[in-house]
Amino acid sequence: MAHPTTAPLLEMRGIVKQFPGVRALDGVDLVVRAGEVHCLLGQNGAGKSTLIKVLAGAHGVDEGTILWQGEPVSFADPQAALATGIATIYQELDLVDGLSVADNIFLGHERARGGVARRAEMNRAARDLLATLGHSEIRPTREVGSLSAAGKQIVSMARALSRNARVIVMDEPSAVLDPDEVDGLFRVVGDLRASGTAIVYISHRLEEIRRIGDRLTVLKDGATVASDLPAKDTPTSELITVMTGRTVSSVFPRRSAPLPDGSPALSVDGLGRTGEFAGVSFDVRPGEIVGLAGLVGAGRSEIVETVYGARRATSGTVRVGGRALRNGSVDAAVRAGLGLCPEERKSQGLILDDAVYRNISLASIGRFSRFGLSTDGAERQAAHDAARSVDIRPDAPERIIRTLSGGNQQKAVLARWLLRSCKVLLLDEPTRGVDVGSRAEIYALIRQLADSGVALVIVSSDIDEVLGLSDRILVIAEGAVVHDGPSDAIDAHGVLDHILATHEHDQQEDVA
Repeated sequence: MAHPTTAPLLEMRGIVKQFPGVRALDGVDLVVRAGEVHCLLGQNGAGKSTLIKVLAGAHGVDEGTILWQGEPVSFADPQAALATGIATIYQELDLVDGLSVADNIFLGHERARGGVARRAEMNRAARDLLATLGHSEIRPTREVGSLSAAGKQIVSMARALSRNARVIVMDEPSAVLDPDEVDGLFRVVGDLRASGTAIVYISHRLEEIRRIGDRLTVLKDGATVASDLPAKDTPTSELITVMTGRTVSSVFPRRSAPLPDGSPALSVDGLGRTGEFAGVSFDVRPGEIVGLAGLVGAGRSEIVETVYGARRATSGTVRVGGRALRNGSVDAAVRAGLGLCPEERKSQGLILDDAVYRNISLASIGRFSRFGLSTDGAERQAAHDAARSVDIRPDAPERIIRTLSGGNQQKAVLARWLLRSCKVLLLDEPTRGVDVGSRAEIYALIRQLADSGVALVIVSSDIDEVLGLSDRILVIAEGAVVHDGPSDAIDAHGVLDHILATHEHDQQEDVA
């Protein structure tokens, strides 16, 4: 960790950024020193994204000062920020899948002579950069689109280093990584810190910040509300209070009544899809929450998408209320009372440039039309009532949903299925990219749905989350259910033990 007396490498003082009708940043201060991991925290909508876009040169500054090694600087565009030594790795990586690793690393500053790219030189330089990051196994000539999410993160870091970046901003870098890949990411971050590179690390996962961070800055409502906090020692309760302005319990909400008996609302029997998963069977009763735990790539998302009809099963059946669904039909699933909040809400669950109320009414649009004509007033009122029931903020149903925070976008998807009055709800990564305060609110909504009799299936990469929310746990490994039991009879270590035992068994079979 950088010594507290080390002169700042980067300072942002009193940064203000305004958009029409919105003061997105209202006097932000940030001080970053060489050789530290500086964590930036805040709820969705606190101003983090706007701040890093200012730092990256994508937005200009309306008021305030940016200092680089004590000297004032301004960035007219992203190239100016890169030339200064500031590189940003966004959550949605800006790599070109069809190009090679080397081409992506040097994109925009290609090594060329006479207008012709010097590919051998770029390949050698890319190989050296990847070796510096401890990933010499990634070939410079490999197409980026064939890499895993973790591999793409490494290529983005190599691109930053190719620009001689001294500050690297990482926006939710672990969002799509499994635990082993996160460990690898942290090793790379540790090496960069040891070399004197400063990392500005943005994450909603407090456990990550404890592991990797040195100091914290917290934003709220576009302003700095806390700075220079020790990442490892600041109590979680204090961080939540600073971020939200109120005390939010981090404990998962308890069931208000015993789990009701009754016939299953959802029955999955022998479900399989060639090359992805096989022999998956489970029941979910009304009011029960069943969690699917496992690593990224284990088949969890594929299972819930096949249950929903978004993928066609090659074997098995799905029943809702005892009636078999037509294989591969989303329409049949929705008519039967099944709903899905997908993993990628922006690309799969929302029409980003449409209004909040239209996104909420999407699954119930037939209720609001007569003779083929929409009764827009009734649709708007019903969607508005659903939005209020989940406390979407701001309370503005006409607002374009793209402008809402991640947590409020997720609430809109939940409100869609509340309006539809679905019997079974499938939630795939319900709190990915959602801040601590909104996460607690979503947990409460999930519990309310269960208490009202909705059967829920939850997929989450956060093992503690799936254990804390669920009544029963299915551990998924290598496309199969390897454990099925009550959530209070297993912990996170037990889940990982089942996964590792399956992996080792499969390796032994491969050797045999």
